Parts: sequence; structure tokens; C-alpha cells
Amino acid sequence: MENYTSKLYLITANCQCFFILGSITKIYVIHYNLIMNIVVLDAATLGIGLDLSPFNKFGDVTVFQNTDYSELVSHAGNADVVIVNKMSLGENEFVKLPKLKLICLSATGFDNIDVKSAEQRGIAVTNVPEYSTKSVAQHTFSILLYQLQSLKFYDNYVLNREYSGKSSFTNIEKSWTEIAGKNWGIIGMGNIGRSVAKIAKAFGANVFWTSTSGAKRQEEYPEIPFKELLKSCDIISIHSPLNNKTRDLISHNEFKLVKKNLILLNLGRGGIINEEALAKALDEDVIAGACLDVVTSEPINDDNPLVNMKKREKLLITPHIAWASLEARNCVIQQICENMKAFFNGEKRNRV
Repeated sequence: MENYTSKLYLITANCQCFFILGSITKIYVIHYNLIMNIVVLDAATLGIGLDLSPFNKFGDVTVFQNTDYSELVSHAGNADVVIVNKMSLGENEFVKLPKLKLICLSATGFDNIDVKSAEQRGIAVTNVPEYSTKSVAQHTFSILLYQLQSLKFYDNYVLNREYSGKSSFTNIEKSWTEIAGKNWGIIGMGNIGRSVAKIAKAFGANVFWTSTSGAKRQEEYPEIPFKELLKSCDIISIHSPLNNKTRDLISHNEFKLVKKNLILLNLGRGGIINEEALAKALDEDVIAGACLDVVTSEPINDDNPLVNMKKREKLLITPHIAWASLEARNCVIQQICENMKAFFNGEKRNRV
């Protein structure tokens, strides 16, 4: 056999490894299959009706609907890859996962992962950006129209047979207004904010936006200061992340500035609106209504001020579902596969 140098090269591609032993005159290639242990820690967060079988082409896949911290070692102690949505992973968890090489988030946000600690341990972290833009934009208008037009009231009016036998063909007990001509303010002009702005404009609204980060950029719609947006807008929708600049962004003092007919929408993160202040503003008719898809603690606590309001009909809350159209969730699966494929090919894709 030819002499060969002591250098050893490892190439990974499509879950296969090639050991290349190089000499001056010969190259010897040793080829074998590399089996990755892939663990889905909280599949229940992705909802029912999803096909997770595409993960199988990357290794042996074990799916858990939920994982408690006490179950982490038994579920993922031998994992090379974990796929996770909400579970927090940091140094205390990493020491229990000695083989871990890759964390695939089935979400855009990565505040539940200690990225710095992962980097120090050589663990790659990927997310799935921009998968839910259309889904969140659609839900924004679903909850707005439901609240704006008092649809719950009118649906109950018919289902409770109050409509039956009435002398009038209609009921306009609950007055409602059009979006056309209203001032619509957007907090968070990212991809979702832009999509909402486009639809709002199609409805005939006058769209404005404000930046919470202070970043300056050109947009199709006029940017105005935050306080001016509060004072001038009839509808305000929030599509920004929760951070030090946005926590309690709208609280007691801000509600003193707004219009009485304001409908406030939060599809960003809980904690951006102070919930005690919002409950007070709704109960005291400071604003006309609010629609939320997010709250500070999820699932919502029984002692949340919004649960115990007097005028609960002025508030609509959905359980953090704006992101979750079937198309968006299938996109998450597809993008996780692309992230794993890139990682196994030695490429960086959607790294955080």
C-alpha cells in the first residue's frame, strides 16, 4: 500500500462522511453512512395535521409532543440535533446534551436559546424567519373585522333566535365603521408590518408607521413620531419584537394621548402593551376596543387584568395563533429541512 500523509480530512454531505487519506500519488477514500440522532422536543407546539416525515432523510428521528426539563436527558441525551419551539435551552441544559451539534428552532424568535453559550460549545443554532408573514397579516384583519363590526354580537343575535319573527329585516343596534379613510398606525415595519400596510391601503386607510429601534429607512408610507402616531391614528397594530425599547411601550401615560375611537391590535409580543393599563383603558372607555393574539404570560394567567375586565366585550384575545396557518406551519417543516441540509453540507443558513 502506498505511503500516505498523517493529515485526515472529513467532508460531510447529505448525512454521509468521506475520510480522505492523501498521499503524493494516491488518494484513498473511505465512505460510510453517518446516522444522526434527531429529536423533536415539543411537536405539540406545531399543532396537528403536519407531516414530520421529511426529517427522516437526515437520520433517526424521535418525536416527543412535549418535553419537561426533568425529561430532557431521557428524551435527548443522545441527540445530535434537537428541533425545538418554546423550550428554553442554556448552559444548564447543554451540559446534559454532550453530543448536541445543532439546534433547529421551529420559530423565528430565539430568545429561549442561550446563543452565546451554544456558540462557545460549538453548537449551531438556526431559526425560521419570515415563514408566517401572510398568516399574521391575514389574522390581523380577521380579528380587527370581528371586533370592528361586532360580529360576535350579531352572530349571537341570530343563533339565539332574537332575529326570528322581528318586524325589521335588519338590526343595527351595534354601529360599526369602515376602515376606509381611517388613519392606520403600524408599530414595527418589518415584513409583516409591510404586508399589513399593503392590505390596509387596499381597504382605503391612510397608513403611517413609527420605528421603535430608531433605524432610518425608506418606506412607501410616511414615518411619524411615536407620540404623533398615538394621537392621530384610529387603528394601531403592533408587529414588533419585545425588547428593552418596546417593553411597556403603551402604558398608562400613552393611553392619555390616544383617540377615543381607537382600536388597538397586538400581534407582536405580550408585554409591549401594559395589560393593567389596557384593561383600565377599555373599562373606562378611553379606547373603543382591542384585539390581541399575544399576552405577557402564555397561556394566560387567571389573575391577568384582561380576564377580569368589566367590559370584556370590548376585547378579543386569540391564543397566539396568528402565525399558525397550515401553509405557514408546513413552511416551517420545509425550512428546518433546508437548515439541516445546509448544516450537514458545511454551509451556514439561517444561523442566529
